[in-house]
Amino acid sequence: MCKSRYRAVIPVLLIFLSLLLQAAGQQQSRSFRGDPAPINRSHLPPIDSERPGEFTFARIIYESPDPPYNEYNNWFGGAWRVDYPAADENFMMGIREWAGSTLYLAGKPVQLRPTDEHLLDYPFAYIVEPGHMELTDADAAALREYLMRGGFLFLDDFHGEFEWQHARDEIKKIVPEYEIKDLPLTHPIFHSYFDLDGVVQVPGVAALIHGVTYEKGGVTPHYMGVQNKDGRLMIFLTRNCDLGDAWEWINDSRYPAQYGFVAYKVGMNVITYAMSH
Repeated sequence: MCKSRYRAVIPVLLIFLSLLLQAAGQQQSRSFRGDPAPINRSHLPPIDSERPGEFTFARIIYESPDPPYNEYNNWFGGAWRVDYPAADENFMMGIREWAGSTLYLAGKPVQLRPTDEHLLDYPFAYIVEPGHMELTDADAAALREYLMRGGFLFLDDFHGEFEWQHARDEIKKIVPEYEIKDLPLTHPIFHSYFDLDGVVQVPGVAALIHGVTYEKGGVTPHYMGVQNKDGRLMIFLTRNCDLGDAWEWINDSRYPAQYGFVAYKVGMNVITYAMSH
């Protein structure tokens, strides 16, 4: 997956996202009962679900204390399942819409444990709710090996001081010698596909139900990262943000489209950087 291919489809992407904004309208409802509206895939040609591709959305499976189930967050089976599978499928489908025949996507996203040897086949992996993640020593060692071999981790959807401290402790298990730092907007990840000029708090549904964009006291959003000794960004974190919810709800008018727009832009930049560095 090369940068030139990404840039070739930017005009198509902008048109597609503009249409999403128009379809969502200006008035948003805070009634999020029920599931998000599905994206219409009928206009897309069928694909082989087992086909390998240049990009696959890979999600990390991890152990966690199961939070209580409620009608807004189905965490049954572990926190790693939050927004699954809709967020992964919708995000990949969005890329498929934009890129068309210029980019060969895998037929479906995958989910792997850190110790799965096939994780090394995927240069990008997503971790949701790291504030509840419990890595074993074997998990941490496997993720470290993954990063040292050129892999890239994207951590999303953790809020407030407690979840931040826990996520930081889990990352320390993987790369104890490196620090998590706020990234300046001059960093290449913010200009690898789109030019991003600000840190936007992408809210989850749980926040919007209460009429705000933050959760658990995490008022200030941060786009953070861990870089190796050579300056390569290995881990990207969206702290006090919930891009996964935006991907999951992108086709539903109850979710504010301007945040979905940002979530897709950040996601595309992260993938572009991960696949080219």
